[in-house]
Amino acid sequence: MIHPSYSELIQAINNNAEEDDNTMMLNSRYSLVLATSKRARQLIAGAEPMVKGAAGKKPISVAIDEFYQGQVKIVADNSEEEETALQAEETTAAETEAAVETVETVEEETEE
Repeated sequence: MIHPSYSELIQAINNNAEEDDNTMMLNSRYSLVLATSKRARQLIAGAEPMVKGAAGKKPISVAIDEFYQGQVKIVADNSEEEETALQAEETTAAETEAAVETVETVEEETEE
């Protein structure tokens, strides 16, 4: 059996979570897999492991150890800020398009 099990790992992550707004509470295996794979990719890209005994282990095992020992926290994504920025860009684009259409309409009326 693999240690820690996914349920033990989720419980350890949630117990190590701080009470600030940025730390996420995990409630599904899917979230756990995403967070662990993202950390493993960071390790592959050259990030320093935050646990002892990482030499010779695969990046995914190191990532799991880091989460289990509370060395790495899962923080909420800034997707709300990105959505707001995207909506602002869409609004600006729509306003620009409407202004261009208005200018074209005015030009057509003046030509007549």
